[in-house]
Amino acid sequence: MRKDAPWCPSNIEFIRRINGLDSIEQVKQIVFDASYLVMGLGDVYLGAPVATPVDPRHRLVTTKYNPARTWTAENSVGIGGSYMCVYGMEGPGGYQFVGRTLQMWNRYRHTREFEQPWLLRFFDQINFYEVTGEELQQIRRDFPKGRYSIDIRETTFRLKDYRESLARNASSIEDFTRQREAAFDEELQSWIASGQINYESDQDLASDRGTEDALPENCVAIESPVAGNVWKMLVKQGDRIEADQPMVILESMKMEIEVVAPHAGTVYAVSKTEGSQVSAGQALIVLAEED
Repeated sequence: MRKDAPWCPSNIEFIRRINGLDSIEQVKQIVFDASYLVMGLGDVYLGAPVATPVDPRHRLVTTKYNPARTWTAENSVGIGGSYMCVYGMEGPGGYQFVGRTLQMWNRYRHTREFEQPWLLRFFDQINFYEVTGEELQQIRRDFPKGRYSIDIRETTFRLKDYRESLARNASSIEDFTRQREAAFDEELQSWIASGQINYESDQDLASDRGTEDALPENCVAIESPVAGNVWKMLVKQGDRIEADQPMVILESMKMEIEVVAPHAGTVYAVSKTEGSQVSAGQALIVLAEED
């Protein structure tokens, strides 16, 4: 989406830098040491957990992609802000990648772990451990079929105990937070100096505003209701269109938005191509009205 973005070519190196850590190994160690408390489900489809580390010293902070990715692999593990999410299915996204894991959703079979289609519950805690790519492929084949079991342990989260832990470790928590905030500020200052802080697409999203005034009298512009991307263009110039017929599918904020014909007519012109960015109010298609 943006080859010169600060998080390219390595999301993990970006996480290291923006959190003031000395090495990528430190990033990995924190991710594997952290216990992620599930605060929400379904953030990015199909039972995807939104979780934050219980220990503040494990709270790595990142920015999200700008612009967002149009594709993310199923069960990618990412960090956005201070939250961790596991993507339950393929789709767009913006969290910084730290790895991949096993399935969060299983609609086809009941197993020990999947008493319902979603794996996790509110206030579950997630701990990761490292496996090879080959091992993960085998785990992902076996887990939905009940042939691979994960380690599940019952525990209790007591707010009183947690507050006492925060008090005992206040000094080291403050040191970690101060280091992280200083590194984050330094990263933002480098974006300001390089001009990336106000990144905008090279594409001129305003270039065709106002063109509807110049249309033939029997034509109307079918405009985008939101800012986003043209995911699918369903018609071409010369096509005969019925009222309420889908013409374009937009992608915006991880949603598919269908744009339909307000009335019957013929496609006079197509203003946007698949993959192009659009802003709200831009013309997508020029539709000639029926006499």
